[in-house]
Amino acid sequence: MSTAPEYVPGHGLLAGRTAVVTAAAGAGIGGATARRLLEEGARVLVSDAHARRLKETETALAAEFGAGRVAAQPCDVTDEGQVQALYDTAVRLHGGLDVLVNNAGLGGTAVLADMTDEQWNRVLDVTLTGTMRCTRAALRRFRDSGTTGVIVNNASVVGWRAQTGQAHYAAAKAGVMALTRCAAVEAAALGVRVNAVAPSLAMHPHLVKVTSAGLLAELTEREAFGRYAEPWEVANVIVFLASGYSSYMTGETVSVSSQRA
Repeated sequence: MSTAPEYVPGHGLLAGRTAVVTAAAGAGIGGATARRLLEEGARVLVSDAHARRLKETETALAAEFGAGRVAAQPCDVTDEGQVQALYDTAVRLHGGLDVLVNNAGLGGTAVLADMTDEQWNRVLDVTLTGTMRCTRAALRRFRDSGTTGVIVNNASVVGWRAQTGQAHYAAAKAGVMALTRCAAVEAAALGVRVNAVAPSLAMHPHLVKVTSAGLLAELTEREAFGRYAEPWEVANVIVFLASGYSSYMTGETVSVSSQRA
């Protein structure tokens, strides 16, 4: 089993740019991405449906990076009005939008034969339709303002691979990949790039709460490195896709995984 590498310092890849990150409260990929964007010089609007955790995240990041570079806006991505308010806040506080990271998603475990419509619809509404709502609103902003930008979606290797009890989540993440490809083709005329990351197993406290110890052990065993990814290792790839280093990439889903099968 290998150990995680040393944390990579920022290089100013996104200096002066404004980024919005959904589901950014807490210690998962969203929170790690917000931090990495700030380390790369961006102004960041963090968002989450959990207002208390979001405020704590804003306070901590503002103390470290400066209140002028960090703001927060609660947003439930299943609510169109809240999605619109998110972008209004980005324009009002930071002057516009350059980067959108769609990190909001909802999982759960239920075998298909026992899955309810409510379970299916809830996962799809947050994970796939929520990503669509945020992407649609961002594209409208880019189009109407005549500005360019980047959208990075968070998919999953489960969108490619079968896993028991994950039919709703896998379908949603496969949908995010297809949405990414189609949106990228349409957005190219606007000078907007749309890509996605597909992590395998990135550990964070919420995942531990909703996933059995046995399943986590099984998923970890599949990883060639013998360990799960740190959230910041996924965030590094998101930053790459948001930066000029990926200027000729659009419609791509980049696997952030060491899974052997």
